[in-house]
Amino acid sequence: MKRKPKKGDKPFSKFYKKKPIKVNFDEPSYYPADKEEKSPKKKKGPKQDFEEEMSSDRKKKPVDRRKVNPKTLGPKFKKKVIVPKTHEAPVEENMRLNKYIAHAGICSRRKATEHIEKGAVKVNDVVVTEMGYKVKKDDVVKFQDNVVQPTRNHVYILLNKPKNVITTLQDENGRRTVLDFVSDLTTERIYPVGRLDRNTTGLLLLTNDGVFAQKLSHPSFGVSKIYKAKLDKALHPQDLEKIRNTLQLEDGPAPVDAIEYGDNNKTIGIEVHIGRNRIVRRIFEHLGYEVMKLDRVRYASLTKKNIPIGKCRFLTKQEIIILKHLA
Repeated sequence: MKRKPKKGDKPFSKFYKKKPIKVNFDEPSYYPADKEEKSPKKKKGPKQDFEEEMSSDRKKKPVDRRKVNPKTLGPKFKKKVIVPKTHEAPVEENMRLNKYIAHAGICSRRKATEHIEKGAVKVNDVVVTEMGYKVKKDDVVKFQDNVVQPTRNHVYILLNKPKNVITTLQDENGRRTVLDFVSDLTTERIYPVGRLDRNTTGLLLLTNDGVFAQKLSHPSFGVSKIYKAKLDKALHPQDLEKIRNTLQLEDGPAPVDAIEYGDNNKTIGIEVHIGRNRIVRRIFEHLGYEVMKLDRVRYASLTKKNIPIGKCRFLTKQEIIILKHLA
């Protein structure tokens, strides 16, 4: 009686023994070219199926893509072309100069006002420092001696910023900036809405819509941000109440919309709408705590769902409508 195969046995290792193949080279029927009639097909057993699979795998060789034309490899190997998702924006006539600069995607309207005051903006080759100046149809506006025009295509990109990345357009020391992660997505000149310091991770919005950026970043519009902070030690309940009742920092009060414990007393969830520099870190440092990790997990109505660290995506039309309604 034959033994039944057990779990762990190698397939066909003990049930089929390899026999030496004897070939008579004198017989002309051995060569396929000499065969005139095809032999009838025989039923294959499990051993023959197994051997044919192994031999077919040996014949397959990897394709060297450097020596093959990519067009002949089929759609699977075609280079992915990213089409920028833009939203058409109307261009107004007789637009104020600071708004004109913001619509050109240079910066926000507030920053544009600062540039105008410094004399970095020219209209028809004449420096204009008047805030209420309205740009006419035939005017040529220059910013830092470069002609600028309002863009008709607005881009909105949401990035999950990693650590050790600078939230600026350029860095003199050659460090990575947030633009390094979105440069392949669009050819438009975009900039971040608000800032995250180098060691803070999480959601960051980038756009070339200056008016939209100003409304989201200005604290008067009440756009909330939720952070997850990990402290060096457990937060005392009394200190939690102090933060909840608004701390008085060096540059003024620091109101908090909500604050709660997370998984443990060292992990804190905090919601704020003020956008002062390093405000969350300074709130905890004021009470003697050090923030080891800080992650922005929610920005207005946007979350980190389906956005891994270091990745980004375009906003949907519905998300843009909701954000403009909030602002």
